[in-house]
Parts: sequence; structure tokens; C-alpha cells
Amino acid sequence: AVLAGCTSPSNQARLGGPYKSYSSHKTAAIVAQCIEYAWQDEKLLGTEADAFMQSGKEGFTIYNTGAEFFVDVKPAGTGSSVSYFAPPSSQAAERRGAALATCL
Repeated sequence: AVLAGCTSPSNQARLGGPYKSYSSHKTAAIVAQCIEYAWQDEKLLGTEADAFMQSGKEGFTIYNTGAEFFVDVKPAGTGSSVSYFAPPSSQAAERRGAALATCL
């Protein structure tokens, strides 16, 4: 099947390590769903608001169209670990990071 308009993150993109890492006392499913909704909120991100979520055996990945920005959310004990991948030092990265932080 072909998904027009969106690309999921590759393992190659993960090799450089995350832009930022976080932890949360909330479950991975709750954090992931919150990030997806926050990244779809036009009030927070304006025209950059888009997000898709994939679930896998190790947790969830939330990403934007083109997969330039993405987050891996994995269970960690009773909470979750969050790895945010983004091009460093951009306003878009900071806006998405701020939206993500509201979910922790």
C-alpha cells in the first residue's frame, strides 16, 4: 500500500541520536496520543500542524509529513521515555518541542 503525502521515519534518521530526550510518569500510549493531538493543533503550530502516529512492538512513533520531525515514545517502567528527533536550532523544532513538552 502507498501512503501519499506522508513518509515514516527511517532507522537511518535515528542513528545520529535524538535532538532532545524526556521521561514521563504517564504511559507511552497516553503520551503518544497527546503528542499526536498537540502536533495537529493549528493554534499551537499554525500551518505546520500535522502529525501521524504508528504503533509498533516497542512503542509509538509520531511524525510530520516528510518525517523531518518525529518522536519515539516507549514504555519505561510504569511511565515512558520520549526521544525527539528534529533538525537542531530551528524555530519549527522549538515550537514542536514546546507542544511535545505539554504532554509529559
